[in-house]
Amino acid sequence: MSTPTSPDITCPQIRAFDAADLGAVTAAFHGAPASVLGQAWRAHVEPDFRSATVWTGWREDQLLVFAELNDADIFSFASQPNERLWERGDTLEIFLRPAQQAAYSELQVAPNNCRLQLRYADAEAVEYVRRHNSFGPALIREPTFRSRTWVHPEIRCWYALVEIPAASVCVTADPLPGSTWHFSYSRYDYTRGQAQPVISSTSAHTQLDFHRQAEWGILRF
Repeated sequence: MSTPTSPDITCPQIRAFDAADLGAVTAAFHGAPASVLGQAWRAHVEPDFRSATVWTGWREDQLLVFAELNDADIFSFASQPNERLWERGDTLEIFLRPAQQAAYSELQVAPNNCRLQLRYADAEAVEYVRRHNSFGPALIREPTFRSRTWVHPEIRCWYALVEIPAASVCVTADPLPGSTWHFSYSRYDYTRGQAQPVISSTSAHTQLDFHRQAEWGILRF
């Protein structure tokens, strides 16, 4: 069995599209590089693992992320922004760090479009959050990104479009073209009646820890 590797993506510019129209979004991302989520830390994926694919591009000053997540039981008990989404149901997680800075962002979206926004000053800030079991110091209360979701239980799938201004991630106002970011896309896939979610990531993590930045992928603009 070959050793999994994290993706190295050259992001294309995405043409303008109607962000409210799933068909238009799908067409706009056609041909964009795709990242597939897996469970690199396991010898074999779990029996209940369901696939997910994320396409990445950019336009003007925004990173654009479009995800298709196969899901047998699509739900979230979250009802307001900045809840602990990964404990409340299905969740897409986006980790982003421009290569020239220590600070990085963790953005989460649930199928009902509830959002969570976290920003860590550096890797040590994550350890502080873990020790105290509180993400308060990392929480960003004001909205920093936009998202839309579409839920289709009839085909056991949900979709998410996430539009992230570069200024919400970057410490300095550098233009996107020519820059390099580190990234990871992950998910929590819950099924009611099962004690634990199925967890997956685009990163080739050797341990189940989404914050292992050395194993994240690369975005090149």
